[in-house]
This record gives sequence, structure tokens and C-alpha cells, in this order.
Amino acid sequence: MTFSFLFLILLAIFFLSSAIRILKEYERAVVFRLGRFLAVKGPGLIILIPVIDKMRKVDLRVVTLDVPPQEVITRDNVSINVSAVVYFRVVEPEKAIIQVEDYYYATSQLAQTTLRSICGQAELDEILAERDKLNARIQEILDADTEPWGVKVSKVEIKEIDLPEEMKRAMAKQAEAERERRAKIINAQGELQASKTMAEAARIMSEQPASLQLRFLQTLREVATENNSTIVFPLPIDLIKPLFETFSKSTETKKI
Repeated sequence: MTFSFLFLILLAIFFLSSAIRILKEYERAVVFRLGRFLAVKGPGLIILIPVIDKMRKVDLRVVTLDVPPQEVITRDNVSINVSAVVYFRVVEPEKAIIQVEDYYYATSQLAQTTLRSICGQAELDEILAERDKLNARIQEILDADTEPWGVKVSKVEIKEIDLPEEMKRAMAKQAEAERERRAKIINAQGELQASKTMAEAARIMSEQPASLQLRFLQTLREVATENNSTIVFPLPIDLIKPLFETFSKSTETKKI
């Protein structure tokens, strides 16, 4: 009697340990009964019939998939290595288990081939300057192709673009030439503005001769301030001409 009672207790413990499952909030159980799909259960406590029911656990959290560097020949025949990162999650657990053998491996392989295809259709300048556009195209294609598997691709980012050394040198020379071109243009624009300003100043001085004399005296003062030396310069006749005129008038008055 005691042996039978102990056997029943052990059988009940085995049954409960095999039948009871506890799933976390982000987990779901795809349950099969005698090989046929039954239901998606969870989260929390679920009960399975031992031997008859089997389950496959699926994680619903976002998965970060690193796409290893892929050798790509661009449309303008430049060989580069491109790597990326893909963010996806399972939205339909039954499809992720039934429709594909390994959804993670399948998504990884599809991401690699799609990355090579999209980058191979673009030129190098487009890949370098329009990453957002390429990311959106890759994400759209991956999301459409993985939808039958119950997988949602939320984001794709091109991570690194490795260029050949000769291409790096060529791009560096191109960038340097572009900077020199801009510097020459800025210098020419400065010279043009300076010449216009000097021409305007010359026009004003030609209309007002006194301004030329004042500028001459101001220049002499600046030279004398910077260099401690004696400067000998001819006195402009225009400065003493009024004195001659005054002296002549006073002489004529005395004669009268």
C-alpha cells in the first residue's frame, strides 16, 4: 500500500513538472499536439499534456543582427566592403516556427544578399552620401520578404564602408583640390570687393582734393608712430597757397 502511494506521488510530481510551464512576458509558446499546431500560449502559467503536447518557445524582443562585411562592386566598378546592422522582431510566433526552419539564420542570409544587391546597384558617391536612402530601401525589401515568416524588420543601418587604399588617396586628392578651388574663389571675391572699394575711394578723393592731403598726412603720422625716424617730405603747394594769396592782397592794399 505504501509503495503504491509513493508511486502515485512520484507520478503526480512528474506529471506536474512536465505539464506546467512558466513563460516570461516577452516569451510565447507555440504548442503542437500530436504533431499538429494547437495554439500560441503565454505569457505566464501554461499547462501541457505530457508526451502528447510539445512546445517551441519564441522570444518576441527586438533582435540586433550584425551583417558581416560584404564585398560589393558598385555600379561605377569600385570594389568595397560594406557591413550593416539589422533590427527585427517576431510578431507572429506560429509563422516563425512553422513557415521557416530557423528564422534568425534565414533573416541573416537574406540581409547579406539584399545588402550586396542594393549597394551593387548604386554608385560609390551615392553610397557615401545617401546612406539613409539605401537604409530605407534595404529595410523595405527585408520587411516584405520576411513577412511570411512572421518577422518584422524595423530598421537597417549601414555601419561601415571600407574603401581600397588607392580610392582613399584619390578621394583625399579630390577633396584637397576642391578646398583649393574654394579658397581661390574666396580670394578672388575678396580682391574684387577690395578693388571696388578702392575705386570708390579714388573717385571720392578726385572730387575732394583736400581729402587726399588729409590722407597723406595721416599716413605720415602712422609711419612716424611705427618707425622712430625723421621723415623729410615736400610741402604740398596747395597747403601754403592760401598764405601766398593773403600776403599778395595785403601788399596790394599797402601800395594803394
